[in-house]
Amino acid sequence: MENHVEHENKEMDHSKMDMTKEEHAKMDHSKMDHSSIPMGMEGHDHHKMMIADFKKRFWLVIVLTIPILIISPMIQDLLGYHYLLPGNPYILFALSTIVYFYGGWPFLKGFVGEVKKGAPGMMTLIAMAISVAYFYSSATVFGLKGVDFFWELATLIAIMLLGHWIEMKSVLGASKALQLLVSMMPADAHRVEGDKIVDIKLENLLKGDVILIKPGEKIPADGVILEGSSYLNESMLTGESKPVKKELNDKVIGGSINGNGSLKVTVVHTGKDSYLSKVIKMVEEAQKTKSKMQNLSDRAAKWLTYIALSIGFATLAVWLILGFPFVFALERMVTVMVIACPHALGLAIPLVVAISTAVSAQNGLLIRNRTAFEESRKITLLLFDKTGTLTKGDFGVTRIESVDEKYTSDEVLRLASALEQSSEHPIAVGIIKKVKENKVTIPKPENFNAITGKGVEADVDGKRVKVVSPGYLKDEKITIPEDAYSDAAETVVFVLIDGKLAGYIALADEIRPESFEAIKTFKKNNIKVFMATGDNEITAKSVSDKLGLDGYFSEVLPHQKVEIVKDLQSKKEFVAMTGDGVNDAPALAQANVGIAVGSGTDVAAETADIILVNSNPQDIANLILFGKATYRKMIQNLLWATAYNVVTIPLAAGVLYSSGFVLGPAVGAVFMSLSTVIVAVNAQLLKKQINKV
Repeated sequence: MENHVEHENKEMDHSKMDMTKEEHAKMDHSKMDHSSIPMGMEGHDHHKMMIADFKKRFWLVIVLTIPILIISPMIQDLLGYHYLLPGNPYILFALSTIVYFYGGWPFLKGFVGEVKKGAPGMMTLIAMAISVAYFYSSATVFGLKGVDFFWELATLIAIMLLGHWIEMKSVLGASKALQLLVSMMPADAHRVEGDKIVDIKLENLLKGDVILIKPGEKIPADGVILEGSSYLNESMLTGESKPVKKELNDKVIGGSINGNGSLKVTVVHTGKDSYLSKVIKMVEEAQKTKSKMQNLSDRAAKWLTYIALSIGFATLAVWLILGFPFVFALERMVTVMVIACPHALGLAIPLVVAISTAVSAQNGLLIRNRTAFEESRKITLLLFDKTGTLTKGDFGVTRIESVDEKYTSDEVLRLASALEQSSEHPIAVGIIKKVKENKVTIPKPENFNAITGKGVEADVDGKRVKVVSPGYLKDEKITIPEDAYSDAAETVVFVLIDGKLAGYIALADEIRPESFEAIKTFKKNNIKVFMATGDNEITAKSVSDKLGLDGYFSEVLPHQKVEIVKDLQSKKEFVAMTGDGVNDAPALAQANVGIAVGSGTDVAAETADIILVNSNPQDIANLILFGKATYRKMIQNLLWATAYNVVTIPLAAGVLYSSGFVLGPAVGAVFMSLSTVIVAVNAQLLKKQINKV
C-alpha cells in the first residue's frame, strides 16, 4: 500500500512545504498581496523605461552624428570633398561634447558603478574607450598636435547605444513568458452575496468567499467547485493542452480559463498563497539564482575585462615603441577596448536562464534549483514512484473478500471506509468511490492514528479497525490468504478488526498510456528506469514487466527509499528521484536531482529541485531533454562569445597591419554589438526547443 498513510496528513503538511523560510521572509518583506500579484512587473517596467531611454539617446546622437561626419576633415579627405565652416574644429568639439556627455552618459554612469563595486566590466571598457577618444580629440582642438577622431567617437557611441537598445529588447523578450503568467489573473471577480452577484476588485477577494465564473472567463483565485461543471483550459499553467473536466468538489487554479459551463467556486487561496503567485515567485527566484555555468561566465567576463585593459595599454605602448603616430596607437587601443567589451559573454548564460525557467513554468516544469536542472543531462538512472506517476493513480475496487465469517464483504468495506473518508490517497479515493456506488453509510471513526508507512487505525462502532499494507501483516506474523492476489495488476489492502484479519480489498490501477512512450524516450537516451513501490512483489513485477523497466523495488516504506537512492549512487549512477514531495523528502534530498510530482495546487516541495505540475512521466522525459537543450544553448553562447574575442582582439590590436587591414573603433563597435545580438537571438531560439522534446 504505497505511501498510504502519509497521505492522511498531506493537507496539514502543505503549509509547511509551500515555501522555505527564506522565501517567506522575502515575500513578507515585499508585502505581496493580491493587489501586487504581477510580481516582477516593477523590473519589467523599469526595463521598458531603460529601453525607451536608450532609444531616445540613440536618435539624438544620430541627429548630431550626421553633421559631425559631414564637417569632419578626415571624412572629407576620404570622400574627396572640402567643406569647412568658420570655426569648424570648435563646432565639431561642441557637437561631440553633447554626444559624449548625453549619449555616453549610461556608459559613464555604469563605469562609476563598477569602480565603486571594485568590479570593472563592460561599462569600464566602453567608458574608457569613449573618454580617451573624446579628451584626446578635444586636446587637439585646443593646441595639442595631432588629428581628432570626433567622427569615430560619435559613430562609436551611436552604435553602442543601438547595440544596447537591441540587446535590452532581447532581454525583455526573455521575460515575456513570465509576464504572460503574471497577466493571467483577471482584474475583477463576481462575488456571490446571498441572491446578489457583486463585482469586486481581485485584491478584495477573501478566503471562503463564493465566486461566480461565467463561461469563457478566467478563474480569479484557487478554489473548490461548489456548484456546476465545466471544462477548464489550464495549458498556460500546467502544460496540459486538452481542456480538463471539473465537477463538484474538484479544485480549480486561478488563471485557468473556464469553458462553456458556469461555476460557483469557494475561494481557498488568494494573493501570495495562490498557485500562480507561487509559480511566479519560484520562476523569479530560479531566474535570480546563479548556477555553476553562470558563475563560470561571470568569472570569464571579469577576466576578459582585465585582459582587455592590459592588452589595450600594451597595444598603445607597442605601436608607440614601433614609431607610429600617437593618434594611430591610441585608435588601436580604443578599438581593442571596444571589441573586448564582455557584453556577449555576460549575456550568454543569464538570457538562457531567464528563457528556460519561464518557458518551463508554462509547460508544467517548475525549476527551484538551476544547477540541478542543468545537470539533468547527466542523469543515468531514474527512480520512479508507481502510483499516480507510472500509473494513473485512479484506483477502482475490483474485489472485496471476507476471511472471517463474522463479517460480510459489505461490512469489511463499510468499516474500512470510515478510516479512508478523509484521505486523498488514490487507494482511499477508490474505496470511498465504491462505498458511494453501493450507497453505504460511512460510520464515524474515533481515536484515529497513522501507522507510519503501513496504514491507518481507528475505533469504529466500538471495534479497533486497521487498514494496512502487506508489510504490516508480515511484521505482525499474520498469514496472507493464498487467494489475496488473483491478478498481478491489483493492489491489495487488508482490514483487521480487533487485531484479527477480517478481509481484504483489491484495487486495480491502470498504467498510464504516456508511461510507455516516456520509458522508450529514457531508453533511447541511455537512462535506466527503476520503480520503488509499497506494493507487493507480484504487482510490482507485473507493472515492471509491462513497461519494460530495468528493475523494481517492492514493499518499500518511505524511509527506505533514501537507502535505495544511496545504494544506486554508490554504483556510480547519477540518480533522479521522483516522489510526491512530502513523504519522499529524504530520498528527494539525497538524489542528484529531486523531482516532485504534484497535482493541481500542490506545487511546492522544499526538498525537490524540480516540480512537475502534472504527474505525467512524459513530462519528466521532456524535462531531461529540455535540460540538455538548455545546456547546449549555454555552451553555444559561451563558445561564440569567447571565440569572437579570441579572433577580434588581435585584429583590433593591428596584427594584420602589414597586410593592409586595420580595424577602426566604429567597425569594432559594430562587431561587438553584432556579437551581443547573435547571443541574444540564439538564446531566444530555445523557446522552440521545448515544443520539440
